[in-house]
Amino acid sequence: MDFQDLPLIPPLLDAAKACGYTSPTPIQRQTIPPVLAGRDVLGCAQTGTGKTAAFAMPILQRLHTQRKQRAGGRPIRALVLTPTRELALQIHESFETYGKRLPLRACVIFGGVGQQPQVEQLRRGVDILVATPGRLNDLIGQGHLSLDQLEIFVLDEADRMLDMGFIHDVKRVIAQLPKKRQTLLFSATMPAEVESLALGILSSPVTVKVDPVGSTVDRIHQWLYLIDKQNKKLLLAQLLIQPEVESALVFTRTKHGADRVARDLAKAGIQARAIHGDKSQGARQRALGDFKSGAVRVLVATDIAARGLDIAGLSHVFNYDLPNEPESYVHRIGRTGRAGLDGTAVSFCCIDEMKELRQIEKLTGREIPRLESPWPMQNQSPSPLKPVSKAAPAKAAPVRPSRACAAREAPKLAQPVPLSPARPARRVPLATGNDRR
Repeated sequence: MDFQDLPLIPPLLDAAKACGYTSPTPIQRQTIPPVLAGRDVLGCAQTGTGKTAAFAMPILQRLHTQRKQRAGGRPIRALVLTPTRELALQIHESFETYGKRLPLRACVIFGGVGQQPQVEQLRRGVDILVATPGRLNDLIGQGHLSLDQLEIFVLDEADRMLDMGFIHDVKRVIAQLPKKRQTLLFSATMPAEVESLALGILSSPVTVKVDPVGSTVDRIHQWLYLIDKQNKKLLLAQLLIQPEVESALVFTRTKHGADRVARDLAKAGIQARAIHGDKSQGARQRALGDFKSGAVRVLVATDIAARGLDIAGLSHVFNYDLPNEPESYVHRIGRTGRAGLDGTAVSFCCIDEMKELRQIEKLTGREIPRLESPWPMQNQSPSPLKPVSKAAPAKAAPVRPSRACAAREAPKLAQPVPLSPARPARRVPLATGNDRR
């Protein structure tokens, strides 16, 4: 099937051609017609398979072909709710790209920056609003926007938006929406409990599940190193200098860990930027912009960068720390191998992360192939739990953490140890070429 065969109007087909889209992906092929027909949709497909275009293009067409004279200027007719600022910016950019020949206005709002420029845009009138839930609820509460004439509501990364981190903010937004509306929910993973919540928001939806939940794109070659915590930084530095690593996104579990890994790479002579929730929005956008432009080759991030970000031509993803939630692994490695390109995902696992590894392999239904490094795992005993200090005052006595909680604490790395000139570093295989087959 050719993209030109989809029931889209010429301006959208021209935009698709300009973007290099030739054949629609399965999620696009199965989602665009029911969205155009006004149906609610629950869409689940592998990350990197074009879900944004699957809802953005038909939304643009519906709003353009069903324009009406409305009192009070230009009300918000479509809302896309998404968990992170970076993803909100990217979705807004997609609407701008696909709809550049249509007389529709799109706006993006998120926290971490001053609200006044966003308020001024809203006053001028917008048709499509892309937002994170915190800033959206703030501006609704201040009376700067109304959703009472909304026609289409999109919840992107629905599994994340419906978990305990966002569910209350999402419910506050939904309470502001008209009962009669079209609702679209999209995600790469959809656990059963989240799906049951999603179905409570939808009305007689069309369910599109292109691939099994938790599946990973076949073009992503996955590898695992079993290694002790203190040697992870040595292995990472050695892998990053290999010529096949054209660009790399390195995931850590904590914000502090992301900063520390970036510093350790700098000491090893590898320029890197860190991005996480404690960074200002300006710093985050500069780091991401430098990475996308190729000014820096390595970006170290927490799971803030795991969802939806489309980084063209990203060659490698490194899981410096395995994620606590197995679904996050699917989202993380999905930053590479996008748009039909090959990609490589390399994970490090110490003894304290074996539980997370088993959960990931259970979710994906496959064992991640192991590779050997110059620093094989030596420690076979999980780190002991820290005892409660007897010297602490009774009112401030710390709660003894569970083993799972203790494993989430990123340990301090030792000072970098230079490789001995008498023992040159061996090239560590990234299993490319014939090894991948």
